[in-house]
Amino acid sequence: MPARERLPALSEQPAVEAPGTDPATSAALAADAPAALALLREGALAVHGRVTDASNAVLYCTATLDGVTAPCVYKPVAGERPLWDFPDGTLAGRETAAHEVSAATGWQLVPPTVLREGPAGPGMVQLWIEPDPDAPELLDLQPLDGPAEGWLPIVRAEIDAGRQAWLVHRDDERLRRLAVLDAVLNNADRKGGHWLPAADGRIYGIDHGVTFHTEPKLRTLLWGWAEQPLTAEALDVLGKLAADLDGALGERLRPHLTPVELDALRARTGALLRSGRHPLPSADWPSIPWPPV
Repeated sequence: MPARERLPALSEQPAVEAPGTDPATSAALAADAPAALALLREGALAVHGRVTDASNAVLYCTATLDGVTAPCVYKPVAGERPLWDFPDGTLAGRETAAHEVSAATGWQLVPPTVLREGPAGPGMVQLWIEPDPDAPELLDLQPLDGPAEGWLPIVRAEIDAGRQAWLVHRDDERLRRLAVLDAVLNNADRKGGHWLPAADGRIYGIDHGVTFHTEPKLRTLLWGWAEQPLTAEALDVLGKLAADLDGALGERLRPHLTPVELDALRARTGALLRSGRHPLPSADWPSIPWPPV
């Protein structure tokens, strides 16, 4: 049966508000990656409704296995809108590949994610991360005579009536790791709403459908470290990642990426190692996503 016949029209699914999962429970589930991956891969999926304000179909679900139930998002391939610069039907695989690369770094920056069959056909299923409401803000607008200590400038922002301010992000090692991962993934859409602070202090990046393009498309808010030297930790991680891409990780990515995309991934990783620096914004491609948050 065609995927679109397995579920009422995806756009007609009832909208759901944020489910209000306990942040501590959400963080504990995400931190136990093997258990979370088994739950997502093998658990029974129940669709509860459509998450609003998403460009593609994003369904809020629960996965249940052996008496354990956890919230998750399900993005069926059938609900992906065509893009001019990415092949149709590939976004779910790119999200899954982003998790594989993140897991290989050891930084655990992408929530547990699998590609599996669901009620509307194959799609990406990712553990729901409930943000910690008490976590410090990671983005801010600050006067042009700033930024304040502990903050890094991204771009001048128009506020109103011609007034300008710096859009800034925190000088935070967790965000810096995410900036390195995005450079490896060639992430074309790192908005401020695409990183989530968890209750255990981790930060998780989400929405990695537009990644792994063969052409440079890095578009992010995490430009505060542009051209600064990479940390020793990052260089060590990149070296191990480069080796793994020629081994087990490369094999795990083959179902999700083309050979040319895998070659480009290896080339980006190698270029970062050779330069030893965070990349600069491209002069040929918009460097800031829109909308930025």
